Amino acid sequence: MKLVIVAAAVVLLIFLIVKVKLNTFISLIVTSFLTALALQIPLTKIPEIITSGMGDQLGDLAIVFGLGSMIGKLVSDSGGGYRIAHTLIDKFGKKRIQIAVIIASFIVGLALFFEVGLVVLLPIIFVIADELGLPLLVLAIPMAATLNVMHGFIPPHPAPTAIAGILHADLGQVILFGLIVAIPTVIVSGPIFNHFLHKWYPKVYRIQKSIPGLGEIKEFKLEETPSFTKSVLTAMMPVILIGISTILKYSLPNNGFNKAVQFIGNADVAMLISLILAIFTMGLGQKMSMKHIGSTLESAIKQIAVMLFIIGGGGAFKQVLVEGGISDYISSLFANTNMSPILAAWLITAILRVSLGSSTVAALTAAGLVVPMIAQTGVSPVLMVLAVGAGSIFADHVNDAGFWMIKEYFGLTLKETFLSWTTLTSVISLTGLVSVYALSLFI
Repeated sequence: MKLVIVAAAVVLLIFLIVKVKLNTFISLIVTSFLTALALQIPLTKIPEIITSGMGDQLGDLAIVFGLGSMIGKLVSDSGGGYRIAHTLIDKFGKKRIQIAVIIASFIVGLALFFEVGLVVLLPIIFVIADELGLPLLVLAIPMAATLNVMHGFIPPHPAPTAIAGILHADLGQVILFGLIVAIPTVIVSGPIFNHFLHKWYPKVYRIQKSIPGLGEIKEFKLEETPSFTKSVLTAMMPVILIGISTILKYSLPNNGFNKAVQFIGNADVAMLISLILAIFTMGLGQKMSMKHIGSTLESAIKQIAVMLFIIGGGGAFKQVLVEGGISDYISSLFANTNMSPILAAWLITAILRVSLGSSTVAALTAAGLVVPMIAQTGVSPVLMVLAVGAGSIFADHVNDAGFWMIKEYFGLTLKETFLSWTTLTSVISLTGLVSVYALSLFI
C-alpha cells in the first residue's frame, strides 16, 4: 500500500508540474500535504513536519548555495569566465580545441550553475567556432557535457551539496571523489560521444552564423577582463580550500594547526572567504564601485531565489516520506534483494528524474528514500551521493527547462535535441554510474 501512495504522489507531482503548469514549489508543498494525509500522519504534526523538512534542507544549503551564486555572478559579470575560456582556447589551438573547451567549462562550472555557465560560455565558443569554421556542436557538446557533470557531481552546486547533507556525507570527500568520477565521465560524454555522434548523426553538425534564443550577448574587451590566474583562482577557491582541509584532516595530527585548517575548510567559511576574495579580484580589482558590486550580489540572490524555494519544497516532501515510513519501507525492499545499494540509488533517482524533469527535485526525493540503505548495507555515503547525482542527470527531455535551452541555443529541432542531448545526458548518467562502481572498489 505504501508503494502505491508513493507512486500516486509522484504521479500527482508530475501532473501538477507538467499538465497544470503549477509552480514547482507549490506543487511540492501540495503533494507533501496530500501525501502526509494518505500516510495517516496526524493532522497536527503535518505542518511541523513540512516546516522542519524545509528548514533542515535550507539550513544546510542556503549559505553555500547563496554565496556560491554570488561568486559565480562576480566571475561572470567581470569577464572572468570570458578570460578563462579565451586563454585556454588560445593556448591549445584548433587541433586540441575540445580539450580547451572542456578545461574552460570545468573551471567555470565550479563557480557557475549549468544554465548560467551555458549562457557565459556559449557566446565565446560561438565566436571561436565561427573563426575556425567549425560547426557549433563540435564545441557545444563537450562544453554542455562538462557543465552538466559539474552540476550533478560537484558541490557547491545545489543537488550534490543538498544530497551530501541528507546522507551525512563529508562535503570535502564528495568534492574530491566527485572530481575523480567527473574526469572519466567528461572524457566519455564529451570528445568520445562527440566523435560517435558526428559519425552517426552528422546532420546536427551545422555551421551557424547566429545563436537562436540567446538574446543580448554581453561583450567584453579581453584587455579589460581580469587576468587568467586571478580568474581561475577566484572560481576555484572554494574547492581549493575545502579540498586542502579534507586532505590535511586525514594526513595531519589533530593539533591546533589542523583545527584552524578545518575551520577555514568548513564549507560555509570557505565560501565566505572565497566571496570576499571575489569582491576584491572580480569587483574592486576591476574598478567596480561597492554600489555596483552590491547590486551584482543582490541580482545573484534573486536568480537563485526560486531554486531555493524548490529545494526547500523538495526537503518538505522528503521529510513527509521519511516520517511516513516510506524510506524504511523502500530500503527494506531493496535489503531483501541482491541489488547493489549504489545501483538502487541510481535507479530510483533516474526514474524520478525522467518523471519529474528537475534533477534537483529528483535527487532530493531519492536521497530521502535511500538514507536507511546506508545503515543497512554499510555503503559509503559519498558513493551514494555520487550515485544519486549520476541518476539525477539521466535522460533530460521535454519536462526540463535545460532541454529547451539546449534546443534553442544550439538551433536544433525537437527530434535532433532528443537524439543528441537526451542521448548525451543518458551517456553522462550511465558513465557516472560505472565510474562510481569503479571508485567503490577502492573506498
